[in-house]
Amino acid sequence: MNKDHMSDTLTTLDMNAFERFTKRSVWPAYAGFWWALLYAVLVRFYEAAAGIIGGYGQLSDPRAFSMASYGAGVLIMICGFILLGLVKPWGLTFPVWVPHFRHKRIPRLFILIPTLFSSAMLIAHGTTGIVTKTLFLIGAIPLELQGWAVIDKVRLAIWDLCFYEPWFLIMGILSGLAAAYYAHASGVMLPRLRQWVIRFVLVVSLLTSLLIASIVLGVSDILSF
Repeated sequence: MNKDHMSDTLTTLDMNAFERFTKRSVWPAYAGFWWALLYAVLVRFYEAAAGIIGGYGQLSDPRAFSMASYGAGVLIMICGFILLGLVKPWGLTFPVWVPHFRHKRIPRLFILIPTLFSSAMLIAHGTTGIVTKTLFLIGAIPLELQGWAVIDKVRLAIWDLCFYEPWFLIMGILSGLAAAYYAHASGVMLPRLRQWVIRFVLVVSLLTSLLIASIVLGVSDILSF
């Protein structure tokens, strides 16, 4: 057994179950790519072209909603390709069309920080939506929405609870797992990786708490789309 292989084996033995899983698992990046692509095409682009899925109301400005859905769909597709780049060789270096940086390795933090922040926002969004829509359906809190001329809040909440919010939550989890794999593959040391995981959990917890509080107190309707 050579020294490098022995070192890698010892490092693996020092890992907990989550760290061993993320070190070996490429599939979350591929699953996240398809999850994003299907949502962008079958939901956002469809909504923009044909109207709202579910038939739970009429928008005050359908044209603005259509443009926003197209934009969201494009952004989601880009995010999906970024996840794919976390496990592909072409995602490790700057493309040839980037002046002065072509073929140079992309700094780890340039990839990890926005990916982890996006993952945290997705998880917080999904978790907050599930909690607040459940509270609304059991009559614990009101649901204040803007941008609707006519709206069936109960049907909208059920639709969000069964479809939209789980999508955000699952997408955030897949994105976070893909980022963890990338951290392993790009050489982040185990102590530093554990620090990042702790910070990530704290950020998600803080974001989720703030979003739930803002909606329960009627301060924000950020999760109404």
